[in-house]
Amino acid sequence: MRLTVIVTTYNSPAWLEKVLWGYSAQDHGDFEIIVGDDGSTDETGALLTRMRAETGMDIRHVWQRDDGFRKCRILNKAILHARTEYLVFTDGDCIPRRDFLAEHVRHAAPGHFLSGSYCKLPMVTSEAITRDDILAGRCFDIDWLRAHGLPRNRKNLKLAAPPSRAGLLNRLTTARCNFKGSNGSAWLADTMKVNGFDERMAWGGLDREFGVRLRNAGVKPRHVRYNAICVHLDHSRGYRDEAMVRANKQWRIDVARSGRIETDRGIRQLVDGGYEAAA
Repeated sequence: MRLTVIVTTYNSPAWLEKVLWGYSAQDHGDFEIIVGDDGSTDETGALLTRMRAETGMDIRHVWQRDDGFRKCRILNKAILHARTEYLVFTDGDCIPRRDFLAEHVRHAAPGHFLSGSYCKLPMVTSEAITRDDILAGRCFDIDWLRAHGLPRNRKNLKLAAPPSRAGLLNRLTTARCNFKGSNGSAWLADTMKVNGFDERMAWGGLDREFGVRLRNAGVKPRHVRYNAICVHLDHSRGYRDEAMVRANKQWRIDVARSGRIETDRGIRQLVDGGYEAAA
């Protein structure tokens, strides 16, 4: 199955390069990458040009001008550029293990979306990871990570879980099966059915709200928490606004209670406003 991997980014070319090296080493090689860029400078475009040449990957760059945090809008634009029927969503700070896409393909099923997770790294570990560490898979080895600054934390034990136990752990986990923008996947048809992401939402639960509307539409969640593995590189969040986080949470609760399926500020409204995806 051919996939579209949608990677969001903003002015983080060093981290994005590490992420793209992760995709260059995937066991499942039938995919395109769309980098949804929320207003980065020319350095990101130059990186993508170089990475196309060095990896041979099908990478497209969908950019919008910098006008504050507009992740939902760039996600909707990226979706319109997709040329496959299945979408994998992630961020430009999440390096995928080599079986990451293979696991999303293996568990994709009609009427379902997939919910993964990530292992959060401190800055010292994030900076230590090199291209060779990614290609060799060392940066997913729990012992290597601890030797390079990762503190002991039960949340990171998913890195040590053998593939043979991943299915059982996915069934036993008490973590909620919410849609994760850093590690989630859905059918394009289901994404269009709910009209994509709600462009009124800033940072703080925008991906979970999208998942709530998928559930309202009858699309069931499925965990890939212990098998679709990625590591999250550290960074600051200057856009974090606690008041907005609270407002987004209340919005999500209201959407769940109402049973609402479509947002009225999503993909169709973007197209109606004059945005057209390139052929």
